[in-house]
Amino acid sequence: MGLCKCPKRKVTNQFCFEHRVNVCEHCMVSSHSSCVVQSYLQWLQDSDYSPHCGFCSGPLASEDCVRLVCYHLYHWACLDTHCRSLPPSTAPAGYTCPACTQPIFPPDNLVSPVADKLRQSLQDVNWARAGLGLPLLSDSLERKPCVVPTGPRPTPEGEDVSSDPLALAHELVAKKAAREPPPPAWKPDSTVVNFDTPTVRRGGGEVGGLATSPLITGDPDSEGNKYKRRAPTDWFLRWWKTMMKPAAQRRRSLMHWVMLILLVILGLGTLVMIFSYLGRGGADDPLLDPMNNPNIRVADMM
Repeated sequence: MGLCKCPKRKVTNQFCFEHRVNVCEHCMVSSHSSCVVQSYLQWLQDSDYSPHCGFCSGPLASEDCVRLVCYHLYHWACLDTHCRSLPPSTAPAGYTCPACTQPIFPPDNLVSPVADKLRQSLQDVNWARAGLGLPLLSDSLERKPCVVPTGPRPTPEGEDVSSDPLALAHELVAKKAAREPPPPAWKPDSTVVNFDTPTVRRGGGEVGGLATSPLITGDPDSEGNKYKRRAPTDWFLRWWKTMMKPAAQRRRSLMHWVMLILLVILGLGTLVMIFSYLGRGGADDPLLDPMNNPNIRVADMM
């Protein structure tokens, strides 16, 4: 089990093998749509994974992908071609995942972002609408099957391209540098624009706080600082910042302020009692009696 890093902060057992972080189903749909995601227990047992489609062995990030309810990921074109190749008399239970043989169609009572996204993708083809219990579409409205490329991709204009990834990267950088125009030379009389002033929203209010956002500066709960022991002052500062936010101040009621005042009075009373108890022992201390001090002479008062 782990905590997802998204703003929802959901506890999840799913783990992204590529980014090595816990992810919830909302993040699978929005931020990890082409990542290999399985349970954290499977990651502990075997951390090896293949970022390629199970049908065409092509990279998953190269085309549109669809994630099943078992979290296995395939190219939509490959899955569509595979299901269209099945006999038309195939029952809905016969459409299964090639990796784990679980049904492709999500149950009707399953409510999750992954299931909703899968239903949205499947409702455009007739072979899936029958399994979802939906009426069939006409040929003009049905989503046409995509062409799945087979074999190695041909090189442009038949030129011989090196298979070394480093050489290809250098070649791409050189071509990009050749296409871009050189930057203009700086002139002494050029105008300097000062960006130190805070940015203002269109509706009012500054957005200078975006520079200190955890999305830019890094999450304090990141992988490097997740297990670092924090001082009690850090917890107090985080609580104080949360309480001082405008949204938190608007949620406060009269009972909230009464409870806060009672807590302050109780804290001050506790401090007074502690100090009075500690100072009570000095009344009987013989060292504080001036008559026991040899440097003090007291005449007889007769």
